[in-house]
This record gives sequence, C-alpha cells and structure tokens, in this order.
Amino acid sequence: MAKVNKDMIIADVLKLHDDIAQILFRAGLPCVGCPGAQRETLEEAGVGHGLDMEGIIEEINLLLSSESV
Repeated sequence: MAKVNKDMIIADVLKLHDDIAQILFRAGLPCVGCPGAQRETLEEAGVGHGLDMEGIIEEINLLLSSESV
C-alpha cells in the first residue's frame, strides 16, 4: 500500500488514485491543475493556502488503505 506524507510532490500523490484530486479540492487546495503541482509538496501547498495538511493527508491515506483491502 502506498502511504502519503507531507513531503511528497502533489503531482506524484495525484497519480496514486483518481479520487485524491477530489479530496484536495474539497479541502480548499486547487493546486491539482496548477503548474506548481509538479514541484510543490503537500506541505508547501498547505502553507501557501493556509491549510493544516495533517487531516487531509490522513484522509488520502485512509482512501489508499481501503483500496488495498
């Protein structure tokens, strides 16, 4: 099972599962289509948008773990 952390590049995280983009959008992180997603980490994006990424990363990891059952 893949596990996401705050130091991962957004574009790499998005490749792990199609529903991750929806999680990021709902959380207020519109970086999915942004050129910065190719070089920006989840933490950097969270800081830039004033978001605490801990809960968002937890939700992504929950999605990924439920898919591997």
